[in-house]
Amino acid sequence: MLIIEDVHTYYGNSHILQGVSLTVKKGEVVTLLGRNGVGKSTTINSIMGFTPPRRGRIILQGADVTNRPSHQIARLGVGLVPQGRGIFPTLTVRENITLAARKAPEGGWTLESVLEIFPALSGRLKNCGSQLSGGEQQMLALARALMINPKILLLDEPSEGLAPLIVAEIGRIIGQLQKEGISILVVEQNLSLALGVADRVYVMNKGQIVFAGTPASLQAQEEIMHQYLGV
Repeated sequence: MLIIEDVHTYYGNSHILQGVSLTVKKGEVVTLLGRNGVGKSTTINSIMGFTPPRRGRIILQGADVTNRPSHQIARLGVGLVPQGRGIFPTLTVRENITLAARKAPEGGWTLESVLEIFPALSGRLKNCGSQLSGGEQQMLALARALMINPKILLLDEPSEGLAPLIVAEIGRIIGQLQKEGISILVVEQNLSLALGVADRVYVMNKGQIVFAGTPASLQAQEEIMHQYLGV
């Protein structure tokens, strides 16, 4: 589904991603872990074309999308839930959800089917985005991403700033979306959530992947857990 091969990304002269390689298979949940500032969000930005790599390749469903503009990458079936949610505060919930909607294929996501996943939004459709709680805003960002009928979702810190009960709900929703056949790459610092939803895990440090494996194999690596994740 998604292959990142030896990606090097810079901000100006700062070499942020230094040979990152990872894969997300069809229907798989993969989490990318690491401390603040190690390059996790830059990985998401590189996939989406916001900060194109200077070296390496990004392959989506067999197509090289490394140097394509962001809107073309999105149209190929990549849904993004950015860090900070990125909702439009002055638009209503309905407008936020449907703003980037694409015509649903048979069995695809519609406003009605999205609201089945996020029933809390059903009674808030006329409210502005700024009137929602943090948890509701995160649900809204997820709902909006589903409306492009993505083949893969990129979630950047989906639990950030949320109460434990809402974090648990985010985990449940990720599992439900996986059952719908969506591949998901999650950048996350909440270790419990990340390990709970993942089929496979990558750990990043200073722009490089320092571990790749299953959640169980990561938990067995006490030195990596302590050195790179502070556990």
